[in-house]
Amino acid sequence: MQWLGRHVDPEGVITSSKLSLKFVSSYTSEIEITPSSLPVITEAEAFSSEHFNLEIYRQNLQTRQLGKIILFAEVTPTTMNLLDGLMFEMPQEMGLIAIAVRQTQGKGRGPNAWLSPVGCALSTVLVSIPLRSQLGQRIPFVQHLMSLAAVEAVRSIPEYQDINLRVKWPNDIYYSDLMKIGGVLVNSTLMGETFYILIGCGFNVTNSNPTICINDLVTEYNKQHNAALKPLRADYLIARTVTVLETLIHTFQDKGPNGVLPLYYKYWIHSGQQVRLGSAEGPKVSIVGLDDSGFLQVHQEGGEVVTVHPDGNSFDMLRNLILPKRR
Repeated sequence: MQWLGRHVDPEGVITSSKLSLKFVSSYTSEIEITPSSLPVITEAEAFSSEHFNLEIYRQNLQTRQLGKIILFAEVTPTTMNLLDGLMFEMPQEMGLIAIAVRQTQGKGRGPNAWLSPVGCALSTVLVSIPLRSQLGQRIPFVQHLMSLAAVEAVRSIPEYQDINLRVKWPNDIYYSDLMKIGGVLVNSTLMGETFYILIGCGFNVTNSNPTICINDLVTEYNKQHNAALKPLRADYLIARTVTVLETLIHTFQDKGPNGVLPLYYKYWIHSGQQVRLGSAEGPKVSIVGLDDSGFLQVHQEGGEVVTVHPDGNSFDMLRNLILPKRR
């Protein structure tokens, strides 16, 4: 609150290229709400939400920094936009996160939309990474760490380790290798010696549509194993995901890719998978793993292991992988 007092304009507003946030102690009907102008109520005692329990979130957030200060919205265009005007301004130790119940303009990769109904765990977390660090030199790994954190957040719960949630390169969360259940979007900006990174993540928890949700997997598991696992909550899983993410970032900074890749490979869907390069008629290769930068390594029929990159045009990154030209 002290920080806000020094940084808002005389009207209590912080403006970014995406939207204006007007900070008020309590809401009155005269305050205008539009997609580009939102009031933020700072009186914590006034907070209540049918779909987000602050106590459940706080009890399950076991971080030193990430996710401590919450900007919460029942409905917002995107959680990314909520942090756009704050990401370079706020002290990093505040650990800012935006959480929403529903998004009206959720973003996928490129021009794609991400449908965000009630029941989807929706958040954007602000992370700063020093350029001259293990992760700062390998920023593509950030999306892998976030998708891994979401999967591990579920599968590290006692008795939930066999819920078939997996990661798909580069930034998807999947049910087995069958159906997408969530995704990650990363926006990074380098200022001076620091990357300021907004990590957006959405995954279906209680909403069976538009694809399938985590609680559907829990229900199916209970049927098949005569078990009684309880359904999970979005607030609970967001807190666990951010907690795991902070641990993964610290591990990566300490040990590099090899510190996290064993867990990543435990959950990824690509072991031994075959793909074609360039087109449906292109040469067939087998996926081996990730290289030091987070790109895919594949095994060619001739025996050589090479790194491939997405062509930038495909919704499914594995459809049109290309072999970069050698200089």
